[in-house]
Amino acid sequence: MSTPAVILVGPPGSGKTTVGGLIAERLGLELRDTDADIERAAGKPIPEIFLEDGEPHFRALEADAVRRAVAEHTGVLSLGGGAVLDPATRALLVGLPVVFLDVALAEAVRRVGLDVPRPLLAVNPRQRWRTLMEERRPWYTEVARAVVTTADRTPDEVATAVLDALERHPA
Repeated sequence: MSTPAVILVGPPGSGKTTVGGLIAERLGLELRDTDADIERAAGKPIPEIFLEDGEPHFRALEADAVRRAVAEHTGVLSLGGGAVLDPATRALLVGLPVVFLDVALAEAVRRVGLDVPRPLLAVNPRQRWRTLMEERRPWYTEVARAVVTTADRTPDEVATAVLDALERHPA
């Protein structure tokens, strides 16, 4: 069974898509983002899915998108921030080259911006982000082969750190 070369997990604003793109370019692979897969399949943006269909429906779409991507994609894979909420997804990620991009609150808020439509951060984004991280950090850590801190690093430096971490922690 082939699996993705690198799987990135982390909260909104951690740089999964940006760093994933850089890693994919360096390795000569394609980047796949499960949030983009969900939007393409649903025919609408994630905030609309949350609003019109509810979070449980979105989470079901997300679990399915991750399952398919892990089975089909051999490049770099970026998972949505909440993908680790699903126990089946966490079980699926065990033993795979997963890296948790750990980002500080202030940096995430600066990167995400407060005008970007993120349904789970709509009300009191700083407090909500902090709460999400408290809930999700144990799961990000559980599925990760390595943790890379993004603080005071450029996306290029984070990409290098991810590749170095995977070299130090092979399967």
